[in-house]
Amino acid sequence: MALLKVKFDQKKRVKLAQGLWLMNWFSVLAGIIIFSLGLFLKIELRKRSDVMNNSESHFVPNSLIGMGLLSCVFNSLAGKICYDALDPAKYAKWKPWLKPYLAVCVLFNIALLLVTLCCFLMRSSLESTLAHGLKNGMKYYRDTDTPGRCFMKKTIDLLQIEFKCCGNNGFRDWFEIQWISNRYLDFSSKEVKDRIKSNVDGRYLVDGVPFSCCNPSSPRPCIQYQLTNNSAHYSYDHQTEELNLWVNGCRAALLSYYSSLMNSMGAVTLLVWLFEVTITIGLRYLHTALEGVSNPEDPECESEGWLLEKSVSETWKTFLESLKKLGKSNQVEAEGADAGQAPEAG
Repeated sequence: MALLKVKFDQKKRVKLAQGLWLMNWFSVLAGIIIFSLGLFLKIELRKRSDVMNNSESHFVPNSLIGMGLLSCVFNSLAGKICYDALDPAKYAKWKPWLKPYLAVCVLFNIALLLVTLCCFLMRSSLESTLAHGLKNGMKYYRDTDTPGRCFMKKTIDLLQIEFKCCGNNGFRDWFEIQWISNRYLDFSSKEVKDRIKSNVDGRYLVDGVPFSCCNPSSPRPCIQYQLTNNSAHYSYDHQTEELNLWVNGCRAALLSYYSSLMNSMGAVTLLVWLFEVTITIGLRYLHTALEGVSNPEDPECESEGWLLEKSVSETWKTFLESLKKLGKSNQVEAEGADAGQAPEAG
């Protein structure tokens, strides 16, 4: 028994074809929007690729770009099919291709749903890549004279200013690395010598942060050196006073920014997916309604359209049986090929 059977006369078939034609062109615009969102996300990730550990984060924007292009192609073709469905002569050339086309549309909808889920689930992978990338970026902050790393200081400074953050997890991360280049250290100074000798790795570590960590909204002039030394500053207590530095770490700030971006893109893609599913269902009804016309010479006659020719369980059983037959035929062909090779070996 057919699933969700609906009766159509010529007027309903024409309205369905016209409605689907219009919806397909709206879906082409939606595909352009998805393509643009993917391109925008890719550009945003490329801007900060220096503080990201790998290229896995580009999977989502690349997928959005691909799905946007496919959406434009498929929906343009579907619009043409719906337009030609009003003319029996033109529809005849599309008739043998409609079933394979609908199967491809179902696969496309599944792929689009997976991409939508990836938009919502990318946070964990992005968090790890940002953590490692920012750690390495801070490590190379001082290498202003090293080819390939001389830009890192500018990148980190602009990042901290733009996102109002400091360090990886917080400003204290700068205490654990040497962020001042040896070129700007006076090695004849006793203080510099003592600091280097007191460190096992021979690094010059200070309880200070780069200028880009300073919060311009603070009424007090920025204190970026000797942050833990209360006697170095007048009326200052680093444990109780609110520091005039950015409190948030850059990993959390970037993660929040990209997460909000991808959640918004995921919501838009989900709406587009629902629209695409509606179009696919409509195309299926149009296909079965036109197939069910008993007398092609009488366009006024009624026909029946359905979503599935059988029930869901019967359709699933038929699908499994077809897979088994396909597997058996491949096995027989393989055995036949082995049998043909045996006499040659003899």
